Amino acid sequence: MREAFPNSTGFSHTNVKYMKRWYLFYKENITKSQRPVDQNLNLIGDGTDHTPKGQRPIDLLEMPEIFGQVPWGQHIDIISRCESLDEALFYIRNVVDNGWSRPELNVHIDAKLFQAQGSAVTNFERTLPSPQSQLAKEILKDPYNFGFLSMKQRYDEKDLEEALVNNVTSFLLELGKGFSYVGRQMELQMPGGQSFFPDLVFYHIPQHRYVIIELKAVKYTPEFAGKLNFYVTAADKLLRGEGDNPSVGLVICKSAEKTIVEWSLQGIQTPLGVATYQLQEVVDRTVAELEMNGKQQKD
Repeated sequence: MREAFPNSTGFSHTNVKYMKRWYLFYKENITKSQRPVDQNLNLIGDGTDHTPKGQRPIDLLEMPEIFGQVPWGQHIDIISRCESLDEALFYIRNVVDNGWSRPELNVHIDAKLFQAQGSAVTNFERTLPSPQSQLAKEILKDPYNFGFLSMKQRYDEKDLEEALVNNVTSFLLELGKGFSYVGRQMELQMPGGQSFFPDLVFYHIPQHRYVIIELKAVKYTPEFAGKLNFYVTAADKLLRGEGDNPSVGLVICKSAEKTIVEWSLQGIQTPLGVATYQLQEVVDRTVAELEMNGKQQKD
């Protein structure tokens, strides 16, 4: 290899082993998936031999251009830590699209971003036309990682909302690519003059749709869906413009039981989803110290 590529470096014993692992990972997983892959690394087809016109199974002798945009270190981590072709291609695309460094990539793999993406419980298949339903589902995930927040031991929805707005840049990164922050407690004024105020309003630029978010610092209950249903309807009537796709709603709560979520969404005609969040809860040290001092004084 050094003779064939005299101006290249990196052909150490370890790296050559990784090169072989890299090739075998994609060869074996593409064969296992039984699905063709286009040169943009989009899995296509349904496992049959009917490949869409203009598409063909990926040829590993002709490396997709996008592979060359991913540093070798990230390639090593992807083939070493991913369990499927879908997962590997998900991280390949995100490294290129979002410019993830190697540490950033590993943070997202540790957080199981691939498994979380598109895993929120929704009624999109019934309330949105195909392929909009799948595309809209892909912008949601479960759980959301709010580890960038420092919260006191006891907090409510207002505290959570304020903390997220104060850290809106980190929140946007956690929501994912394409989200734009519109407002907090944004007024939705009815024709009769009465106003309502959803917690957070975002706009997803690539999909041209508003995303209305309600925050709940408690376990999910069916009543949450009814309130969000109204907010999404109001957003479609008052905010949605020409060229915008239907708005979607998302409840982000502390915990949720899947069956209760699914049953509560069955009779609702607006596109809603429910997800949970994970939070690194931090005890207020001043309060803790005061309580400890008080206990010691009593003793």
